[in-house]
Amino acid sequence: MTLRTARRSSLVDQVIDQLRDEIAGGGWPVGGKIPPEPVLSETLGVGRNTVREAVRALTHAGLLESRQGDGTYVRATSELSGAVRRRLETAELVEILEVRRGLEVEAARLAATRRTDADMAAIAVALARRDAAWAAGEHATFVEADLEFHTAVVEATHNRVLTDLYRDFSAALRASIGAAGSLLEHVDVPHGPIAAAIEASDAEAATRATHACLDQILASTLPARPEAGRASEGPAEPGADS
Repeated sequence: MTLRTARRSSLVDQVIDQLRDEIAGGGWPVGGKIPPEPVLSETLGVGRNTVREAVRALTHAGLLESRQGDGTYVRATSELSGAVRRRLETAELVEILEVRRGLEVEAARLAATRRTDADMAAIAVALARRDAAWAAGEHATFVEADLEFHTAVVEATHNRVLTDLYRDFSAALRASIGAAGSLLEHVDVPHGPIAAAIEASDAEAATRATHACLDQILASTLPARPEAGRASEGPAEPGADS
């Protein structure tokens, strides 16, 4: 841990800031348990009531989650992340996928004009891992690799706001990728054209390739929607577009 002894008067605020920094910096990963109250109190050099108030404030903000009899866990990396996660918990899959499409299409367009050689190397590694996981039928690994690929594309935009927003969206994206993978059954959605367009610095092609990818995933969710029966342009059955 990188926590320091609090020294100034506003102890609760200082402790909140330090705990928030520890979470945002990855010292305490999402899903992990933070140190117990006595340990934090001793490390920070403040009373347990001060620690308790700080933890309560971060719990209310959505960064932490207290589990009775178990401890306190990291739920999100920022207030924005916490708010996004709470909203997405009640969202329909198709709503998540529509927002995902908007973020990823713009990311691909920007990445094509801003990517570096290091960015392309990261994208290529993620793409190879994704394709290998799909070929091996390793669904859990595929979900992580697919998200790794899209995250590498987003990072290639060098837009910190977009990158932070996309990372905050990651938990819901994992669920959407997993669900879409089940709906698509044995039909893959090739990501090579996205990587190739970004490498060629072709923003228009990157936009088209990413749009096509997400459109196919979105189409796979339409049969589950009440209005889908009225649509005539979608595939006749899951997997028909293979």
